[in-house]
Amino acid sequence: MVSEELYQSINEGEPSDPSKPGATPGRTPGATSTDADQAAPQPLFPGRTFISTVLDVADSKDTMTGRMTSKYLQRAVMAGLFVGIFFTAFFYIIGQFSAYPANPGLKLAGRVLAALTFGWALVLIYYTNSELLTSNMMVVTIGVYHKRLGWLHSLRILGLCLLGNLAGALLIALILRCSTIISGPTMAQMLAASATKTGYITGGWQGVADLFVRGILCNFCINIAMLMVYNGKLTNDFTKCTIMVVAVFVFAFCGFEHSVADSALFLILGTYGAVNAWQAIGVVAVAMLGNFVGGGILIGLNFATMNDERRYAASLDKSLAEG
Repeated sequence: MVSEELYQSINEGEPSDPSKPGATPGRTPGATSTDADQAAPQPLFPGRTFISTVLDVADSKDTMTGRMTSKYLQRAVMAGLFVGIFFTAFFYIIGQFSAYPANPGLKLAGRVLAALTFGWALVLIYYTNSELLTSNMMVVTIGVYHKRLGWLHSLRILGLCLLGNLAGALLIALILRCSTIISGPTMAQMLAASATKTGYITGGWQGVADLFVRGILCNFCINIAMLMVYNGKLTNDFTKCTIMVVAVFVFAFCGFEHSVADSALFLILGTYGAVNAWQAIGVVAVAMLGNFVGGGILIGLNFATMNDERRYAASLDKSLAEG
């Protein structure tokens, strides 16, 4: 195998002797800080911290779904509650601003404010350690690639998470049904959104493809934010919150499709008998597949292979042996 010293020099550069006067780690004695910064080699695998953190998260989810299933479900229910509440707020804000149709600027401002508000759902999910299906797609894919999770365990993690998310969304739907919050312009906006979403399913393959692509882009946005949070380079909470809010803002403002948010919308409307169940299931299923491609493949698998040190070390061993 490759020696530890060689591997260290490949990834981080050869450190100078810190015992020499004026020397600092990673800097050639006598060189200025500017020279050192320009000459210092960059790590070949800058995503090592991200992968390591995600694998630790995968281990904890594997343990929770095996020995602490009820607690894992509780966390998933909380995520469903957050998504349901903030998605309701999204439509409520848009509905209030739509009361002024003569002013298109207000309508645009309402959508911007609504999308920014919805972004805080991901922040709360992250900081309360709740379990959201779409971000777990990235985690389990990396876990499977590095053989920390088996396929059955991964499906168990995702299945229990989906169950909890749906339970949380259903709970908030039942609570809202006992109030007058879902009425007037809010109900009108929800019905319009539902019609748009089910229209993808009834619009043939072109509509289904449109829905699928929107699902891909949605979870790509979410998980690129989680990648930034997990990579160890963001050192303060304000920056973490900002990147998560902005990521959700992009998908909410652009009309990308999130399977859990769509489920919450359909469950809320379902308590009023205002949704076609089979069309709603079709929307959620296609959006979920797109979410897996966006989060599990484009982020999870892509960054797992991009930062796989094992293959590089094996090829280096082979070249050294042949040399």
